[in-house]
Amino acid sequence: MRKRIFLLFFMLMISSVFSQTKHMKLVQPPYLQKGDTIAIVAPAGILKNRKHIIDKAKELAESWGLKVVYGKHMFNQNHHFAGTDEERCQDVQDALDNPNIKAIWSARGGYGSVRILDKLDFTKFKENPKWIIGYSDITAFHNHIHNLGVETMHGMMGTSMQDEIEDIPETIETLRKALFGETLNYTIQSSKYNRIGEVSGEIIGGNIAILASMLGSDSQMSTEGKILFIEEIGEYKYAIDRMLQSLKRAGYFNKLKGVIVGDMTKIKRNTTPWGSSIEQLILDVIPKDIPVMFNFPAGHEPDNRALIMGRTVKLNIDKSSSSVAFTK
Repeated sequence: MRKRIFLLFFMLMISSVFSQTKHMKLVQPPYLQKGDTIAIVAPAGILKNRKHIIDKAKELAESWGLKVVYGKHMFNQNHHFAGTDEERCQDVQDALDNPNIKAIWSARGGYGSVRILDKLDFTKFKENPKWIIGYSDITAFHNHIHNLGVETMHGMMGTSMQDEIEDIPETIETLRKALFGETLNYTIQSSKYNRIGEVSGEIIGGNIAILASMLGSDSQMSTEGKILFIEEIGEYKYAIDRMLQSLKRAGYFNKLKGVIVGDMTKIKRNTTPWGSSIEQLILDVIPKDIPVMFNFPAGHEPDNRALIMGRTVKLNIDKSSSSVAFTK
């Protein structure tokens, strides 16, 4: 009997610790100041014929008063990737370990980040946190680093500078604001598909395909009490449904506070019509009592507003307009 009581007490203690870990406040890396150095690295896709674009990103950061260094292997080519796994890993590891580097800016996404996550040593990063910046495939880093207890930044990458500066003013300005610690508040016109409500919680998430690929790994996040942001590009509706159904079956949506749906870009047409809108497809997997905001400008469109992943936001969705306000 004593052994059973002790075992039960021990299990309750472990459960309590795990619960506290899930809800602990994340570490906020220091905001940037003029004179700080950032590193541009390519943890995923190849940068063939894009050096001039990355140079424009460097010039942009320098116009903010920052110093910029490039990953040693960034312009290497290894089939689909910007160098071998080992080369891409080394560039990221060097930036993680260097205390003089205050932020790590992804040159592009594509695919490949998941291949190097488990090769990286985050020991020095946890001692000296810094901003990790990117979107799309960089969702793998957002997820993994969230579980290390550190905030990250979902925003434009180096290749975003393929667009003219005057065509992406909000994309650029919101990243600058986020990096330098200025207030982020967004108000957008409501969609007829929205589910109204007012909630607050930590914002997490990113690209749907990458979120689904994290299931069952050390990089899968707890969604309990969180506000989930999702976006996608270049998929058929049935493929998006398959990924969302996988997340649903894993309990991903059950204890959410709210959902923010970003851009659903270049959705492919199947020869057999799907039969519903992409909005309805998403609503079908989200429990009916959870507020949902559609058409938030973040993802693979030119207007890609910065989000601080792991930060508490106040989400207010009504019939006329919706807002997302980040706490300090």
